[in-house]
Amino acid sequence: MDDAIQKLIYQAIDQTISPEDFDQLQNLLEGSEEVRQAYLKAVHLSESLHEIAASPTPNLGSPTQAADPPITLPLYRWPSVFAFRSLMIAATALIMVGGLAYWLGQQHLSSPVTTEVAAFESDGIESQIAGHATLRRAVDLQWPLNTLPAKVGDVLPNGQLRFESGIAEIDFFCGATLIVEGPANLDIESDWSVRVLEGRLRATVPPAARGFLVKAAESEVVDLGTEFTMDVTADTARVEVVDGEIMLRGGKLDGQHLHTGDKEILHGSPSSQNIDRMITATDLYQRDLSATQQRYEEWLESMRSLQADKRLVAHYATSELNQRTLRNGSSTDDTRDGLLVGPVDVVAGRFGPASRGLNFNRPGSRIRTRIDGDFQAFTFACWVKIDNLDQRYNALFMGDGYENGEPHWQIRDDGRLMFSVMVDDSQSVSFFNDRDQRVVKDAGLHHVYFTEPFWDISKSGQWFHLVAVYDPASKRVQQYVDGQRISDERIQPKFQMDSLRIGPAEIGNWGQPFRETPWFAVRNLDGTIDELTIYDAALEASEIQSLYESGKPLGY
Repeated sequence: MDDAIQKLIYQAIDQTISPEDFDQLQNLLEGSEEVRQAYLKAVHLSESLHEIAASPTPNLGSPTQAADPPITLPLYRWPSVFAFRSLMIAATALIMVGGLAYWLGQQHLSSPVTTEVAAFESDGIESQIAGHATLRRAVDLQWPLNTLPAKVGDVLPNGQLRFESGIAEIDFFCGATLIVEGPANLDIESDWSVRVLEGRLRATVPPAARGFLVKAAESEVVDLGTEFTMDVTADTARVEVVDGEIMLRGGKLDGQHLHTGDKEILHGSPSSQNIDRMITATDLYQRDLSATQQRYEEWLESMRSLQADKRLVAHYATSELNQRTLRNGSSTDDTRDGLLVGPVDVVAGRFGPASRGLNFNRPGSRIRTRIDGDFQAFTFACWVKIDNLDQRYNALFMGDGYENGEPHWQIRDDGRLMFSVMVDDSQSVSFFNDRDQRVVKDAGLHHVYFTEPFWDISKSGQWFHLVAVYDPASKRVQQYVDGQRISDERIQPKFQMDSLRIGPAEIGNWGQPFRETPWFAVRNLDGTIDELTIYDAALEASEIQSLYESGKPLGY
């Protein structure tokens, strides 16, 4: 720190500073974090000295000696003037710190102080999604053509849910659960009501969901705390109480109560036949477990074929995890292995308990690796489950220094995929950001290739297969989600980079190990990755579709 600046600081604290010097110091405080820290340190030091001066001196003599009369430390002129000046110091500190906080707020500067204040503020916008239930399990579901299939974990909105075969387990938000066998056609009306147009179902309704309604034909089945089954076709509608009590409303049986073992025809010709035995929750769990295990073993077989691909640079699959080491399955050489650093949690992978995933939801968690060499093209692919996009940028795979030819692959907080390669790290670039609607500064010449948003909070907990292809030969960057291309952008000449490299890098975070301060940008992914693949090639669309099909979990 410059001696002249230190002098200004102490003159301000001592109330001897001139108005001209005070203005000069104010400007220095506004423009320099170092000066601000020095000023606050000086204020703190002065206050500490005042506390010492105001405290009685301890008796340092032997316990056996008579106590000496209290003495006062020689603080020269401070004791006589400090009481008055301490008030002036406090007033000065309040004025300057208050002014400093106001100025920081006006300049939108980020600092630990402003961040802490912001944490208690609300922007008034609360996330909302629409839905009444979730798809808990799905076994062998076949969806009609031209229908967007629901995935396990999806929030189901009101409206039609139709599938041709298979079994779905649906949890309504009120607590009622339906196990539905296809072919089925349901109309989800609310958290408490569903109309069945076709299908066989078992409804389990806990006390918290008492009053849940299942509608069929002209009747309503009002649950009074029970488990019942229904079989509904275009011509008939039958109900049978497995346990407990239901009440019928509407139709020819309006007001009738049914109890354990009772059954009735709600619509169609009378029949004495029982409803054929329907699958139970325990049966469905076992069937789901068995099918998931089979799917996992099929993926392991396809993974061995994948690892024989000569274009493969690295393949990190959690089936290769050994304590903290994530083996690179593309080679027997361990130089490109990954190392788990920090609180990386090992959790269930996309094939359930049979497989493992790596969760990066804490800021210090990451996987470190180093991939040396020169490459002609990049294809990055990974299976990821996103819990939330808490950070502005959420890392998938990041080159440490972001030097020439190195990649950055991330997800922005609005759900857009971002891929970039550094072109010239010696430049500092300012440009108008269309999405942020402002001029921003960036280190180095590069271009970020965005997709449209593919993720929002309603997709939290779902698995996605993400792919980014950087192809200097065709001058194109393409990105895919679940085997479908969602962006295709030409590489402009000034952003062309033919010589690609990776070097030291991280999966799931970006710690910037070469930074000069202890501060770092928080970019850990709040989610789980259970497979990440890197090719020295630009994979074709058909190959990416094949990767998705061979690796997708059950119910996708």
